[in-house]
Amino acid sequence: MRIIWALVTALLVLGGPVAAERGIIKRVPAYHGPEITQVTVIKSKRRMYMLAGSKVIKTFKIDLGFTPRGHKGQYGDGRTPEGVYLIDRVNTNSRYFLSLGISYPNANDRAKARAAGVDPGGDIFIHGGPRYKGEKGRDWTAGCIAVSDRDMGWVYSMVKVGTPIYIKP
Repeated sequence: MRIIWALVTALLVLGGPVAAERGIIKRVPAYHGPEITQVTVIKSKRRMYMLAGSKVIKTFKIDLGFTPRGHKGQYGDGRTPEGVYLIDRVNTNSRYFLSLGISYPNANDRAKARAAGVDPGGDIFIHGGPRYKGEKGRDWTAGCIAVSDRDMGWVYSMVKVGTPIYIKP
């Protein structure tokens, strides 16, 4: 019980949300800017843009799936999807530093996979680095969009569930 009260007190002292990673508690930065109305990813530029209306508020460098070109078509192909999706969940049990779920596969993705007789895959996220050393490198994910842990703190604080994400080649 003392441990629980110590954690609650730590949260109150820190004054904001925190995330545990590699046994160290890190503070998630508080974002006090305009509401982020969309996220745009340009895969070929390895950039993710946070927009409020038509104004770019912040830009992040990204890594993609280990086979970065082309739209994700099936489970295990290493591609990052392309299209219009939503940020549909906050993953509190990620093996990476924080993560926001992307609504892949959508109805169109499922229909294409069904026609091809394959599993479209799923569990696509924006996330920070791995908790295990050795996984990180250029285009190292299984189809997700990865940013540095520091940048993920900002993304996590800026983007709400329901925000559209446009992923472009």
